[in-house]
Amino acid sequence: MRRYNTADLRKLEIINLCDGSCLGYASDFEFEADHDCGRLLALVIGGSSGFFGIGKRDDVVIPWRMIECIGEDTILVRLNPGELAGCTCPRKPPKKKR
Repeated sequence: MRRYNTADLRKLEIINLCDGSCLGYASDFEFEADHDCGRLLALVIGGSSGFFGIGKRDDVVIPWRMIECIGEDTILVRLNPGELAGCTCPRKPPKKKR
């Protein structure tokens, strides 16, 4: 089993398996406050502050249970459209196949 540190995880693109969209990159993490365990609970995709506060977007928190796989280049998550309905994160469309 490969071990990752937070610097490694920040470099991986987060892809939603439900629609193939790119959600962005992890900017922060939530950990359990237990000193013995310290488990990772969620990935946070940082929202943008916008220009002078205009167009500000909220952070997107992806619970650990939604993460399907962590690979060499990407983190695959499964977020249904209803779970992203309230999300105002900038999502890039999936890359087109050639």
